[in-house]
Amino acid sequence: MANQDKKKDPNQQAPEIALRLLARREHSRFELTMKLRQRRVDARVIEDVLDDFEDKGWLSDDRFAEVFVRQRMDAGYGPLKILADLQQRGINRVPSELDVVPDSQWVARAVQLRDRRFGLGDISGDWSERQRQGGFLARRGFSGDQVEQALGKVRVSEE
Repeated sequence: MANQDKKKDPNQQAPEIALRLLARREHSRFELTMKLRQRRVDARVIEDVLDDFEDKGWLSDDRFAEVFVRQRMDAGYGPLKILADLQQRGINRVPSELDVVPDSQWVARAVQLRDRRFGLGDISGDWSERQRQGGFLARRGFSGDQVEQALGKVRVSEE
């Protein structure tokens, strides 16, 4: 019977739960804290477990941010969306991975995304189409300036 009680006690299971979550993917400290709280683990136990994981190198907000930024960039998201998503996950500083990307590279990514989604036709005189495509890029997290530059790119047909 004592063995059964141990399995049901979330405080004793906290290290195993956290390790299982980390085995699936990187998590921020904040994410793991929230997931353990949902499982009714005491705050003191959560802090002890996560401190131990950080000491062992199993949990790292820096590593999480690096992986997260790379994945989101590859998925076609802009810097504003990536920063907002990081903040929701408890990362409140700008990771170096975002800092080193020049604005011209973000514009190139926005152009690439626009081309893949809509093509690079001339929309300079079509206000509603500019609004539609610009709204899409803005929702993906590109700045107003980056969107404007991307909307100005037109594929030159080779005749």
